[in-house]
Order: sequence, then structure tokens, then C-alpha cells
Amino acid sequence: MLSKLLLLISNTVMYSTPLAFGALGGLISEKSGVTNIGLEGMMTIGAATGVSAAYLSGSPWVGFLCAGIAGALMALLHAVASISFRADQSVSGIAINLLGAGASLFLVRIVFGSLNTPPVPKKLPRIFSDSSVLGAFSRLNFEVTAVIAFILMLVIWFIFAKTKWGLRISSVGEHPRVADSLGLNVYKIRYICVITSGFLAGLGGASMTLSILSNFVPTAISGHGFIALTAVIFGKWKPVGVYLSCLFFGLAQALVIQLGGGSLLSSQIVAMLPYVLTVIVLVVFVGRSVGPKASGVPYEK
Repeated sequence: MLSKLLLLISNTVMYSTPLAFGALGGLISEKSGVTNIGLEGMMTIGAATGVSAAYLSGSPWVGFLCAGIAGALMALLHAVASISFRADQSVSGIAINLLGAGASLFLVRIVFGSLNTPPVPKKLPRIFSDSSVLGAFSRLNFEVTAVIAFILMLVIWFIFAKTKWGLRISSVGEHPRVADSLGLNVYKIRYICVITSGFLAGLGGASMTLSILSNFVPTAISGHGFIALTAVIFGKWKPVGVYLSCLFFGLAQALVIQLGGGSLLSSQIVAMLPYVLTVIVLVVFVGRSVGPKASGVPYEK
């Protein structure tokens, strides 16, 4: 019983980590006033780029960094469209999702000649891996990306709660015209936040393929970007709440894995659990959670 509980905790943290990177990135973007529906595409391009760079370089850390850069470049396109050209942010985000999926398949096909990549030579490391000294607690081990995501959540919380930079981002997301009148460069702050959002989403995609799967397949992300968006709403646009929301969705995925083998329900119904919970959370909380007032509204100086 203890071993199953520890395994459930480990799997919960593992499956919540890609969501945490993506959701924290979406949080930063939305706090600045730009809705980033393109997280799915940014995570997908990060997942493909991470594996490709890790396979070619032999280093998962190189792949992890390149994944973030790929996500940031994809986010730059979203920033140019939604900030500079004041395009509808939802339409731009959907376009990014389509572009990210297509670009990922194109990249993998060019590098490997197939839509599926071979396993990377080395995955990102784990912490507290199997050890005879720990006994049953050897099952309680975490990917290093989980630790990075947790530290990142604390850093983002500190920035928004304790620093002037966090206050400036929030003011741009709430009242951009007032922030502009006080001398803040609304466009610059939003650009930085959207690009940072893409960088984190790219890391989230890489944490899926370099920590959990070890290779890229077209269904590697499969809706995680949209679940990350839901976590931002569920967490009420607060770093700690967003992180806990990701743990909740990670728990749903972990239950799917552990119930899949011995559940009385069919495997297809069990696999639907994370997505059903996503819909339920949206229906219950979307009307109760209030995001930044200027989120999704293009700003014209």
C-alpha cells in the first residue's frame, strides 16, 4: 500500500511538471495583458526541438535549452501579431498552435526521416533514483525538471509579490493606459513577458520528451497546452494556485496510469479522465475566476 502511494506521488509530480512550465509561462503572459492560447504549439515545438538537439548533441541539457529557445521564437511570432499589429490574440494563438504542430513534424521529418524520433542517448536525470538503502521510499523519486519547475514557481511568486518588476507587469495587465502615462513601456514589457512565456512552454514540452517519454511522437503533448491554460484559470492567476492546479491535473494523469491495468472501466474511458476534469474545472471556475482586466485586449498607444 505504501509503495503504491509513493508511486502515485512520484507520478503525480512527474506528469504535472510539463503542465507547470506551460501554465507558469501562460500566467506571465496573461499578467501582462496578452492571452497566450498558443501554449500547445509552443510546447509541441519545444518537445520536438528538445529531442532533436539532445540526440544530435548527446546532451539532454542542450536539448532542454534549445527547446526553450524554440518556444521563445514561436512566442515572438505571437507577440508581433498580438502586440505590434494588434491582431486578435485568440486567433493568433490558434494559428501558433497549428504552426507549432506543423513545424514540429517538419523538423522531425527533416532530421530523422520519420514522424517518430529514436530514443535520446540520455534522458534528463532523476533525483532519489532507485536505491536499496531507501527501501520502499526508493519509489519516491523525481525528475530534476520537477525541482526546476518548483523553484521557478517560487521565483515567479517572489517577483509578483515582492518586486517592482512584478508590480509593473501587473499594472500593464490591469491598466495599460495608466501604466503608459506613468512612463512604463507597455509594448516592451508585454514583449518580454510573451517571449518568456514561450520559453517556459518550450521547456515544458522538452520535460515531456526528455524526462518522461525519451523520444518525440506526434501525440507527445496531446492537449497539455490547453490543460495548462485551464490551470491558469483554476489557479486564479496566482503562481502558487497555478502550480497546485497543475498537481491536481497531474494526479488525474497518474490515476489513469495506475488504474489503467486493473480498472473495471475500459482503458479508453479511464484515459479520458484528465480531459473530463479539465472541462469540469472550466465550467465550474471560469465564471468565478477573474483575470487581469486588460488580458486579451490589444493596446494602442
